[in-house]
Amino acid sequence: MRKIQFFDTTLRDGEQTPGVNFNTKEKVQIALQLEKLGIDIIEAGFPIASVGDFEAVRAIAKVATTMTVAGLARCQKKDIDRAYEALQSAKFPQIHVFLATSDVHMQYKLKMTEREVLLAIKEHVRYAKEKFTQVQFSPEDATRTRREFLLQAVQTAIDAGATIINIPDTVGYSNPTEYGGLFKFLLANIQSKEDIIFSSHCHDDLGMATANALAAIENGANRIEGTIGGIGERAGNTALEEVAVALHIRRDFYQYESNIQLHETKRTSDIISRLSGISVPRNKAIIGGNAYAHESGIHQDGVLKNPETYEIITPQLVGVKTNSLPLGKLSGRHAFVTKMKELGYDLSEKEAEPLFKRFKNLADKKKQISDDDLVALVVDQVRQAETSLHLAGVQLQYVSNGHQGAIVSVKSQEGQTKIASAIGSGSIQAIYNSIDQIFEQQPVLISYDITALTAGEDAQAEVRVVIECPNTKKQINGIGIDFDVLEASAKAYVQASSNLKRLST
Repeated sequence: MRKIQFFDTTLRDGEQTPGVNFNTKEKVQIALQLEKLGIDIIEAGFPIASVGDFEAVRAIAKVATTMTVAGLARCQKKDIDRAYEALQSAKFPQIHVFLATSDVHMQYKLKMTEREVLLAIKEHVRYAKEKFTQVQFSPEDATRTRREFLLQAVQTAIDAGATIINIPDTVGYSNPTEYGGLFKFLLANIQSKEDIIFSSHCHDDLGMATANALAAIENGANRIEGTIGGIGERAGNTALEEVAVALHIRRDFYQYESNIQLHETKRTSDIISRLSGISVPRNKAIIGGNAYAHESGIHQDGVLKNPETYEIITPQLVGVKTNSLPLGKLSGRHAFVTKMKELGYDLSEKEAEPLFKRFKNLADKKKQISDDDLVALVVDQVRQAETSLHLAGVQLQYVSNGHQGAIVSVKSQEGQTKIASAIGSGSIQAIYNSIDQIFEQQPVLISYDITALTAGEDAQAEVRVVIECPNTKKQINGIGIDFDVLEASAKAYVQASSNLKRLST
């Protein structure tokens, strides 16, 4: 059976989602989970884009043991040099070089002729090949490129040493028939003494990213690029979990295999959702909250008689447990650490200590702690560890039919405390006005969402906010998790405000 490689770009293309900003520690955590999922190649970032991206790529290169670690680079030698520097420690390094080939990109963005583009591809792929064994080339906006010129560009890259050719549907323009036909055309016409891996990279602007990726596989692609949950700029990317499960469930049709460990799907999605601040829609295929729910009486009756009547995917296949053994306030440290290990978190002594304290504090307020509660604690701990200022306390004065007052204190990692007070039409507004005073900035609150992590009146609240800098229009996410909604709201806003302050200085 043909094996399909999975190339994850959650940390590069996925981070281009407005408001998503992973720090290095979060990227490493996500990378290690993606390795457990069975991802073959991780695009760890765009090393020349920023110091943060460079450090994240270098950090992931040091810890990845089975995945190939790739860095993105434009057709510029300084980009290639920076990627080479970042990937020095990688066990399996790869560079991903790209240059646009469509008429609209060449004329208006690059201001280059076809000849100049072909010369740039030849020069820079050859230069990259001097530093990397595995060189991937992408003709950006391939699906809007004239076929004859696309073939020229791809052949030029192969002749210069590219071993992987990615065909990106950069703006989500193509459809399955057309996109599959493009792979068939290229594979029939390229000339190479070596085996060339063809890869698919689709965006979801017309809602066809997964269908296009599967069409590419049917027509010879051996690698699929995408993100977990399909996150990414505009309408997002191919959702890798959809392709992986489709290949498994319909193996009678596709007859392909992969290294994906499907039981890690839900856990991977949960981690990325919480760290990115992007909620998974309840009707999302594979990982949505309603994916395995049946409300119709006819459906319920059928599922009770035989699940296969209306359920083609079992929840357990993707790591959705139908039941769990929750911890409570009488649970000890050993049980806590063991449970966290079962959930995929092998905690060191230093990491376990603060988490266990937070767990015990939560257990005093909740009757039972669910798996979702525990995962939320870990993710929240990672995010808070990288935030320069933390919420220290909130004091509220509530007046019926009047303005509300709030006193908020935040503490830096060095132990310095800042306090501010303000009023607002409601408690949340009063809290946020106080935080704005502390950070000396006036962001625009774009969105504010509250989610109960579990069912019941004692559920933890997860608050997600998106704020925008009025000057740069830069959007930043913040997440706060707490038993108290107001405390969670304050945590989320402090986190977003702290990250905005850091990015603005």
